[in-house]
Amino acid sequence: MTMLVSELRPDSCVVAEVRPSPNHSERKGNALPDMIVLHYTGTRDNEAAIRHLCSPASDVSAHYVVLQDGYIVQLVAESRRAWHAGVSWWAGEADVNSHSIGIEIANPGHENGYPDFPRRQIAAVTTLCRSIATRHHIPADRVLAHSDVAPARKVDPGEKFPWKRLAESGIGLWVNPAPISSNGPIYVLGETSPAIEEVQRLLARLGYNVTATGYLDGNTRDAVAAFQRHFRPARVDGVVDVSTTATLHALLAKRDALHKSVETS
Repeated sequence: MTMLVSELRPDSCVVAEVRPSPNHSERKGNALPDMIVLHYTGTRDNEAAIRHLCSPASDVSAHYVVLQDGYIVQLVAESRRAWHAGVSWWAGEADVNSHSIGIEIANPGHENGYPDFPRRQIAAVTTLCRSIATRHHIPADRVLAHSDVAPARKVDPGEKFPWKRLAESGIGLWVNPAPISSNGPIYVLGETSPAIEEVQRLLARLGYNVTATGYLDGNTRDAVAAFQRHFRPARVDGVVDVSTTATLHALLAKRDALHKSVETS
């Protein structure tokens, strides 16, 4: 009897199971992965989420799924282009799928109660990300949320995702957010100000797809909200305020210092 053996082999020793998805392609332009993009599944049924990511009719996939108990399933080889980011953009790159590894984290999402992420699950995500980042030399500032690369469409993995805990384990970029205060000016959708232009420039430096016009349009509001959801989760409102601006400055200073230390090492 001939035994059928999957061509997919786990890329990491932390993978518990391989479930090959047919939904993948070549990375375009011989691109190598230099980003990790984190998602949530947004469904109550983990098995249904995995079936969807493996269904030829869905046209979506991810490299990994991490369940609530820390069980890790690999669906697509890291060498291949999984179809997880959709229409997205980061730091001048419009084909995020060709440049990234996508991790789906099992969580029902905002539409289904949005529970906290269990510590065991986050420990598994951290270990998996460390394995990926080590193999592919992925810098801290390119460990991203789906909402970072598609702020007008996506909110996952959301404001409850513990980015600080990952950063304390060496994964991702983080600074303590500046305190939220009722003092100082705030700017909302439709307003124009040099302070808005400053925030737009800072967001663009970090990687968001915004243009420095000084006008707080819908695109800027979505990018501000995505930034807050990742880096200032205590209040996610898309409003330009003193806390958001200060957190952006601190984050960019830390990123630039990290890049400089890498260049001189």
